[in-house]
Amino acid sequence: MVVLDVSIVNVALPSMQRDLHFSLANAQWVVNAYVLTFAGFLLLGGRTADLFGRRRVYLAGLALFTVASIGAGLATNGTQMVAVRAVQGIGGAILSPATLTIIVTTFRGPRLPKALGTWSAVAGAGGAVGGL
Repeated sequence: MVVLDVSIVNVALPSMQRDLHFSLANAQWVVNAYVLTFAGFLLLGGRTADLFGRRRVYLAGLALFTVASIGAGLATNGTQMVAVRAVQGIGGAILSPATLTIIVTTFRGPRLPKALGTWSAVAGAGGAVGGL
């Protein structure tokens, strides 16, 4: 879901631009707000999982991402949409490294490469499918 959200919004941008009265330049911020906060908080998300526990941080990131996703669906103007997309990016930045640390600590030996490969394949497919 985290990777999918980067590209899936591109399909809806023309409708968002029309319905939320965005200029083309402002519509780009719907994508940029997510990507910038995701990238900016990614290292912090991983460190937070180390300090406060993987499960707790995973659930917090999932909750933040979910609430922001609902907020995006309920946004009535461009400012709200950009703001909740930024919050989604923060939630994704918390969620993504916590997911990887859970996989790395859960799977051992020959099962670890398979688990990481599956996670990578699903993440890659999510990014590819989002544009359809």
